[in-house]
Amino acid sequence: MSFREDAATAIEALVEFAARAHERDGPVIRQPALGDLAQRLDLERLIAEGGLTGDTLHTFLADYLAASTRLQHPGYMAHQVAVPLPHSAIAALIDGFTNNAMAIYEMGPAAATVEVAVVNWMLRKIGWAPSRPPGGVLTHGGSLANLTALLAARGKVAPQAWEDGTPSNLVIVTSPASHYSIARTAGIMGLGQKAIRHAPTDSFGRLDPARLGGFLADLKTSGAVPIAVVATACATALGLYDPLRDIAAACREHGVWLHVDGAHGASALVSPRLRRLLDGIALADSVVWDAHKMLGTSTLCAAVLVRDHADLDHAFREEASYLFHDKDQPGIDLIHRTVECTKAAIGLKAFFALAAGGERTIAATIERQTDLAVAAAARLRAEPDFEVAVEPETNIVCVRLDGRDALQMALRRRLTEDGDFYVSTTEALGRRWLRLALMNPATEMADIEALIARLRTIRAELRSEFP
Repeated sequence: MSFREDAATAIEALVEFAARAHERDGPVIRQPALGDLAQRLDLERLIAEGGLTGDTLHTFLADYLAASTRLQHPGYMAHQVAVPLPHSAIAALIDGFTNNAMAIYEMGPAAATVEVAVVNWMLRKIGWAPSRPPGGVLTHGGSLANLTALLAARGKVAPQAWEDGTPSNLVIVTSPASHYSIARTAGIMGLGQKAIRHAPTDSFGRLDPARLGGFLADLKTSGAVPIAVVATACATALGLYDPLRDIAAACREHGVWLHVDGAHGASALVSPRLRRLLDGIALADSVVWDAHKMLGTSTLCAAVLVRDHADLDHAFREEASYLFHDKDQPGIDLIHRTVECTKAAIGLKAFFALAAGGERTIAATIERQTDLAVAAAARLRAEPDFEVAVEPETNIVCVRLDGRDALQMALRRRLTEDGDFYVSTTEALGRRWLRLALMNPATEMADIEALIARLRTIRAELRSEFP
């Protein structure tokens, strides 16, 4: 069989997969046992003998997609992963086939040019001027992006760290609501979890700028040196934004780098109505922004963005004579700015997502999902046996039924087993919540109504176990 024929087989299978999911034909999620699934997919034989083409490919795709989580299903409400725009998936195919490892310009001139355009577009949305080299780089995910930004911040306060190691008195200031990748970064940098210092917060877990200045002063008095204050925009659990402008003022007063983890929430910058949630973001020193969340980009594509492009040059300092040397340079090498030596053309996926419909289409989707979350919270709050954690600021709704935390986990387990709805859970405000991340533009209020009814049915069935 030819590539053209097998590619057509794959595209037809994907189109049917998406259409059936959109029409709620079958469950959101199936979780067969790993061993059984491996046998059904005939993995060992295919690895040993080959033959994944023609009818064999058709059968494999049918079995593979049957066991794939269906993000296009309106009942998908679990995690902050985009329902990818089809054009972004086309870009992933182009990238996979051309295979231009574009961290150095000569290995992917077109891909590097597209990435620079996407990064500069993001810089303008923040309120920073684009530059050459650009004040940012795209990475394979928000965790790498946060690590890169904090390495750049470390380079500012401890420029000798690359050669001599990270000083033991460096700390990272954040809130308990920050993403786990911030604490993971402390471990990777050799600081350990002791270096994570939780600043005062309000009752909803947002950084409290009124007390942040005193906290930073006390740290310095104790001999600690903050690498950065990490503000969250928005928090993964509750979807709330830290007050960036006032936090920036406290950081400026004390000479501390401000990093904004906007992995999920920075996409609100595209919306003229919602960008107010990020008021003051242009005062930050660095920002992380995931395109594979609310921008509709297929995974993974995250941006590390800095106010001063030179700051990224402090993150990594290495030698590799076969890569780093004087040469004719019509473009830009990005390898100096990333953990990755080999980097996919991930900017192409973000570009295709944006270019298919333009900014206004993306903005409308973000606003639509946020409005749906607000409406869903109001509907859930009207039920006497449901409690909503906070008024949504983004597309995240946290809700619980009357009962213990163990009940919330049991409800989620039953929903997942049934397959009609797929939600996540989180701990916040001292309790366990069912968490709805309304990522799918096909999800409607009718799906929220159906979820309420299903939760009530499961609650009744669990009454003896959870009185």
